[in-house]
Amino acid sequence: MKSVANRLPLHALHAENGAVFASPCGWELPFSYGDPEAEYRAVRTAAGLCDSSTSEVVEVTGRDRVSFLQGMLSNDVKALAPGQGCLAAFLDAHGKVQALLTVLVLEDRLLLTLGSGLAAKTLQTLDKYLISEKAYFKDVSAETALFMVAGPKTPAVIERLTGEPLLSTPWAHAERKAGDVAIRVVTGGGETGESEAWLYAPASAGEHVWRATIEAGKPAGLRPVGVTALDVLRVEAGAPWYGHDVDETVLLPEIPSEPYVSYTKGCYIGQEIVARIKYRGHVNRALTGLTFDGDRAPKPGAVIEAEGKDVGRVTSAVRSFALNRPIALGFVRREHLEPETAVTVKDNDLTLAARITALPFYRRGSTRP
Repeated sequence: MKSVANRLPLHALHAENGAVFASPCGWELPFSYGDPEAEYRAVRTAAGLCDSSTSEVVEVTGRDRVSFLQGMLSNDVKALAPGQGCLAAFLDAHGKVQALLTVLVLEDRLLLTLGSGLAAKTLQTLDKYLISEKAYFKDVSAETALFMVAGPKTPAVIERLTGEPLLSTPWAHAERKAGDVAIRVVTGGGETGESEAWLYAPASAGEHVWRATIEAGKPAGLRPVGVTALDVLRVEAGAPWYGHDVDETVLLPEIPSEPYVSYTKGCYIGQEIVARIKYRGHVNRALTGLTFDGDRAPKPGAVIEAEGKDVGRVTSAVRSFALNRPIALGFVRREHLEPETAVTVKDNDLTLAARITALPFYRRGSTRP
C-alpha cells in the first residue's frame, strides 16, 4: 500500500497560488508556482517567500537549559544574550553530525530549529545525557508556522509587514506584530546568499501571516518560491542541507563549518575530534563545488573520479540560473580539492566532464563561470 505524504498546513493556500506539488521526502511540497526561474529571479533581484514549516522547532526551558546545551552543541550558546542566536551542530563522540540547528535565546527559553524528522531523534539522544540538570524539551513544531523571506528587498518587506526594521546582525531576533499577530522575526544567515528573514508564527495564524507577507511584499515584487528554485539558490550559495549533503557519516570539519563551531568555548560532545582536525590534522575529504560544461546534471550519489580512481560522490546537483550550466555539491578526497581540478562524474551509463569549484558559486555582485 502506497504511503500518503504529509501535507503542509497551508497546502490549500499554496494550491490556490498555483503550486505544483511533488513528494520526494515524505512531504507533499510546492516544487514551484509555475515558473521556477521567475521565482529564483525574484529572490536574486527582489524578494521571495518560502514555506519552511517542514522544519521542526523545540522549546527548551529550565534553569540549566543554557549550561546543559553548552556541553552538547558545537557553538557558544552561553555567550548569547536574549535576542541573539547562532547556528550549531549536535555531534556524536566521533565528531560526526547528528543534526544541524539554529539556536535562538529568549528571556525565559531557547528555541532550537532543526530539519524535518530530526527533533524526535535528537531529543531522544539528548535525554540520555540529562542526569540532574533542570532542562526540559518540548517539540512545538505542530504549534509553529515557519516562513522565510529572502532577497535584497527583504528588509523593506519586513518593515512594511511589521512597521519595524529588520535587525542587522545574523540570527538576531525580536517579537514583532504582523497585524494583530505576534510573530518572531529572525535575521537569517545566508542559505540563499541574499538577505533573509525567518518568521516564526503561531500555526493557527499561519495563513494570516502568509497572506500579510505577500501583501507587504507586493511593492517589492515579492512572489512565493517553491523547492526547485530554493534548491538552486542554496546550492549556488554552497549551503548544505541535512539529509541531502550532510548525515550521520559526515564529520563536522568536512563541510563549511565555521558558522557552526566555536573553538574557544570549551568541551562539548565531539569537541576533541573537531579541535584535533583543526589544529593538528586534516580531513580526508571535504564538501566542495563541481561545475559541468555540458547540459546534464548528475543525480545525487553519482561517482566522482579523477585519474581513473573513485574520489568522491555527488550529494546535490542543479542547473544554475546564475551560471547557466549544471553545478553540484559533493564530497571529494582532499588531494583532488584544488579548484579547477578536472574530474569526471559517472551517473550510471552517463559520463560527465566537470571541474572542482570553490564554494560558494554565487556571491551578491559576482558569479564565477
